[in-house]
Amino acid sequence: MLVAVRIPLALSGGRPLSPGFRAGLGAAFVLLLLISAVELADGREARFVGLMATVPFLAAVFAPWQAVLVAGGVATAVGTVFAFFGMSQDDLSAFINVIGIGLATGIAALVAVVRQRQAERIAELAKLATIAQQAVLRPLGPKVGTLAVAGRYISATAPADIGGDLYEALDTPYGVRMIIGDVRGKGLDAVRTASIVLGSYRHVAFERADLRAIVADLDRAVARSVGDEDFVTACLVEERGGTLTIVNCGHPAPILIRRGEVITLDPPSPAPPLGFMPVVRSRVERLEPGDRLLLLTDGLAEARRDGEFFPITERAWKLLGHGTVGDGLASVESALMEWVHNRLDDDIALILMEYAGPSQPTLAPVPSWELGATN
Repeated sequence: MLVAVRIPLALSGGRPLSPGFRAGLGAAFVLLLLISAVELADGREARFVGLMATVPFLAAVFAPWQAVLVAGGVATAVGTVFAFFGMSQDDLSAFINVIGIGLATGIAALVAVVRQRQAERIAELAKLATIAQQAVLRPLGPKVGTLAVAGRYISATAPADIGGDLYEALDTPYGVRMIIGDVRGKGLDAVRTASIVLGSYRHVAFERADLRAIVADLDRAVARSVGDEDFVTACLVEERGGTLTIVNCGHPAPILIRRGEVITLDPPSPAPPLGFMPVVRSRVERLEPGDRLLLLTDGLAEARRDGEFFPITERAWKLLGHGTVGDGLASVESALMEWVHNRLDDDIALILMEYAGPSQPTLAPVPSWELGATN
């Protein structure tokens, strides 16, 4: 057994063995010991040597091919000992079983190679999915313009943080502008649509003076890019000099947290999602220093446990009213995952921003459209 320990250490080049390597060898040697114990207890004839062919296959379930060869080699050696010294009346049959262990080791090693390559491919695809998601959703904050801003994406699929929820916050000549949205559907098609919406938004947010014009541009971008039954719900927010302007296209309403009070900022009238030619009406609010605004997708609004929705409105002040905006989103995620027992049905995107108060005057030029002047 000391030799069996030294062999994997040599194969690993003296580096610490991986968990899979250790698990594969451990399980294989435990099985080998059990079969050996049964063989010894059975008497003089080598009746159970053939069962040792299962040892390398068990190792192949967890470990790389090197560990499979180690386990198979040890099993072959042990089987040879039983076949040679075990007072069997049919030595030929026992040694045929030993040959079978060697063949099983080779087959199991090939299985381990295939499994390992597939695992590496899956890991690479997951990595690419994460990179794609990060390319679509750039990190937010900690400051955008004069606002403290944090964003968070909570994936319902743990192995790959990829989906159709989207968000962005930009410091534009017209103030800080934010968007949060949710593409109908999942997977790469949803990510593609989200990237189209965000790409268009990142351009037109700097070009359009009115949020309603931005909605019209985004609606055309969505209509050109998706099927007749596909759409994107979205909420657009602009903060300028303490004035908050909101337009909503079929999306969950933002939540305003002010001095312990929680206010849901529903739109003046409902409007359909992007892709269905929404005609939106703006809601305007005057912000106060210390106000926080939560933008969310319906993954949070519809998260439930035993049919009961997560009480985000009732718990918003307790979860979001402390620490930094990043701390607030971390508290929401922690409370949510506890509520749903770590099982989500939909991805969730969140933005939390805090208004500190009027900023100091700067020498930045005022856009001509605001003054009604011509250059």
